[in-house]
Amino acid sequence: MTRDGIAGLICLAFAIGMLVLTRGLPQSPLVPIGPDFYPRIVLIIMAVLSAMLVAFDLWRQRAQAAPATSAGAAVAPEKRNYRLVGVTFAVFAGYVVLLPLEGYRLATFIFMAALQAVFEAPRSARRWAVVLVSALATTAVTYVVFEHYLSVLLPRGRWSGW
Repeated sequence: MTRDGIAGLICLAFAIGMLVLTRGLPQSPLVPIGPDFYPRIVLIIMAVLSAMLVAFDLWRQRAQAAPATSAGAAVAPEKRNYRLVGVTFAVFAGYVVLLPLEGYRLATFIFMAALQAVFEAPRSARRWAVVLVSALATTAVTYVVFEHYLSVLLPRGRWSGW
């Protein structure tokens, strides 16, 4: 098992352990969604993703154990893109800075559009339209779900006021 698989197992054990501990959180008589709701959602998602990481690691090891090609030629290792990791962290840091200044809606739209453009630079007007529409849709859906459905107050911008 590689580092990915080991990290997945550790995260899975942590998520399951924390899920068990959420059983001790008190229920709120005033609202149907208690204080255990959000931690459980996050921990369940963490557990599922951790299990997927372990499964992918095992699958990758099984695939590498099989012959690479019929001729027996070795497959070149994947090139790591450390620059992309750094740029992604920089875009996220910009989002964190913009969030209190511009508010959730505008900062999230800019963040989603910038992150998509960083991952795969749009080379045509059609691709730019896809980036902008998906950033707008992501922002709108998350805003509606959190602000209106779950009644979570999202940050309002000091500069924009919304």
